[in-house]
Amino acid sequence: MRLSTRSYSARWAAVTAVTVLATAVAGCSSGKTGKAGTDPKGGTPPSGSASASAPSGSIPVGPGPQSAYTVQRQPAPGTCHFRYTADKQPLPDPTCTPGATNPKVTPQTLKTTICQSGYTKGIRPPVSITGREKTANAKSYGYTGSPHDAEYDHLISLQLGGDPNDPRNLWVEPPSPGHKPGAGPNNPKDGVENKLKAAICSGKADLGKAQQAIAHDWTTALSSLGLKE
Repeated sequence: MRLSTRSYSARWAAVTAVTVLATAVAGCSSGKTGKAGTDPKGGTPPSGSASASAPSGSIPVGPGPQSAYTVQRQPAPGTCHFRYTADKQPLPDPTCTPGATNPKVTPQTLKTTICQSGYTKGIRPPVSITGREKTANAKSYGYTGSPHDAEYDHLISLQLGGDPNDPRNLWVEPPSPGHKPGAGPNNPKDGVENKLKAAICSGKADLGKAQQAIAHDWTTALSSLGLKE
């Protein structure tokens, strides 16, 4: 049957529309996008992506107390850098030493963990382990002073629920200003830790907030929680 010019044009337009639609559908399933949770090349999202990253400001959770500790690998030599407050008090590198918590210490277990006398002594790694870690960590931070005058310090102390041997929670802390060379470690951070523990165990401070405060800046931890210096 012979088609009129108008009928032929209408049919041709319809065929063209169907072809374009089919091409578009094929393109959507052509493999240019991966499965849910993967990138276009089929790999998993990078660990720093929003879907894989930890909540902002969270502190890593360590493995907790061990029946037998092993020497932990430290950051590569020279990759960590001390920071200092306006009055020259030392602070760790937040990338190398963000802190790490002990999963056994929670608000529900305070009475049987950090608020129980002798708890930290029972979970502290031996010097045979920490001594070797301290030597390696001094190289991580480029510390060249006397090892005797530097403390291999838990950023979040054991009495505040810090992990005993996670390398993210330990750093070679140089002596504070006014320290007498050869006198051994004598850092005012220890006094801050004692006051924070007392506040936690008396119900005057929240465990998590205290851990955040000491990990951020031990020199302002008490004031940031509204506690007496």
